[in-house]
Amino acid sequence: MSVTKLVIEPGNMTLEAMRAVYRGTPVPEIDPSARAGVEQSAGMVNAAARGQAAVYGVNTGFGKLASRKIAPEDTAALQRNLILSHCCGVGAALERDTARLMMALKAASLARGASGVRWELIALIEAMLAHGITPVIPAQGSVGASGDLAPLAHMAAVMIGEGEAEVAGTRMPGAEALSQAGLMPVVLGPKEGLALINGTQFSTACALAGLFGAWECLEASAVTASLSTDAIMGSTAPLLPEIHALRGHAGQIEMADAMRALMAGSEIRESHREGDARVQDPYCIRCQPQVAGACMDLLRGAARTLWIEANAVTDNPLVLEGEGRIVSGGNFHAEPVAFAADQIALAVAELGAIAQRRVALMVDPALSHDLPPFLTPDPGLNSGMMIAEVTSAALMSENKHLANPCSTDSTPTSANQEDHVSMAAHGAVRLGRMVRNLSAILGVELLAGAQGVEFRAPLSTSAPLRRVLARLREAVPTLGEDRYMAPDLERAADLIRGREVVTVAGVELLP
Repeated sequence: MSVTKLVIEPGNMTLEAMRAVYRGTPVPEIDPSARAGVEQSAGMVNAAARGQAAVYGVNTGFGKLASRKIAPEDTAALQRNLILSHCCGVGAALERDTARLMMALKAASLARGASGVRWELIALIEAMLAHGITPVIPAQGSVGASGDLAPLAHMAAVMIGEGEAEVAGTRMPGAEALSQAGLMPVVLGPKEGLALINGTQFSTACALAGLFGAWECLEASAVTASLSTDAIMGSTAPLLPEIHALRGHAGQIEMADAMRALMAGSEIRESHREGDARVQDPYCIRCQPQVAGACMDLLRGAARTLWIEANAVTDNPLVLEGEGRIVSGGNFHAEPVAFAADQIALAVAELGAIAQRRVALMVDPALSHDLPPFLTPDPGLNSGMMIAEVTSAALMSENKHLANPCSTDSTPTSANQEDHVSMAAHGAVRLGRMVRNLSAILGVELLAGAQGVEFRAPLSTSAPLRRVLARLREAVPTLGEDRYMAPDLERAADLIRGREVVTVAGVELLP
């Protein structure tokens, strides 16, 4: 079986490449041209370990214990102890795709040649990725400063033959996972344990996973909003390009363009251009370009921050080879990631909030322009989409709570040595839950919009939206009499998450 490989140039990894690694398509490899610089910086660290001058983390203890000098013969034990003592994560394991992205980001960062590790460590991470060895990484335990210490320690533990790993769906001891693949655990040299666990790769990978999911939901919202607009016989006048050009926001303009293309040629729309007593549609219909467009702009800003961070060197101390110095700094502080995660959370919450109002609009006979109550052909005997709408409201409310900022929180740790932290880790981890909620909200909107459009027969919607309806009906039949609905909601959400709705509709909004 052929394996697709992706060569990563340290410092120049694109968002597209990161998304490909996250989606599991290629096996990432570091450009071998980086090896010379990596080995040179490792040589500097080895020399420092044998010297008399105190160099943090090389021949000293860590954190508040940095004043304790370590003998050269104890440096290997120092690094091993560091990894084992920092494996203090708790909670559910990080999703496999996110863990693999984190590993690729760590390898790329180490390959910048400023961390002082041997090429052997980078090669082992590459081999683990190639053989499908994914460390089991508890998702809780990092405060997003001094690096994502606990999560990255769980990754490093497998590299030294400890901890747990997952291979082909089976959890096993880390040493066994390496052995099955013919790999040997690494014996850590000076600073190597510290380089592995110091850094923001856990927070960054989780934030990138949230970003990718949020963008896919943003694209899908153009489809579901267009379907809802036709279902309630809404106006397309608010999509006129002149309106959005007058304001000038790029996202708003693009969302209006996408929706205009999606609804072009709809018989439903053409049927009420004249004689419609309604002057204006509710905001959830009329202002979708303004709201989703603002979310688009926000996500693009967050994407740039995360792209920079993913290509950065964020451990400590750093080897400045050109100056011949090893210097302590604070690149491990994940404040940029925390801000980006909060921005993504705001966009996700708002996309869900406006989508949920469209669902509420469609099930309400007082507002839906003659659609039957709760979108059922026999209301009273049947409840139709009554509780599906309630579920969407519950998820919307949950996302509002989760969207509260994490970056404004801080708590001192490590005996007050690390006295201001970013909380980027849980800011980023919560995005996975929020995106799952959003995809479910949009799935409910997809079901409601489809049901509403079908009630407009014999009038039909546009060609792109008819393709969406056809794909949906392959997975979920039209709702007639009441039935067990949970599988319907899950299948609709899967069509959102898998980009099937976006693909069949022909929507592409570039990040």
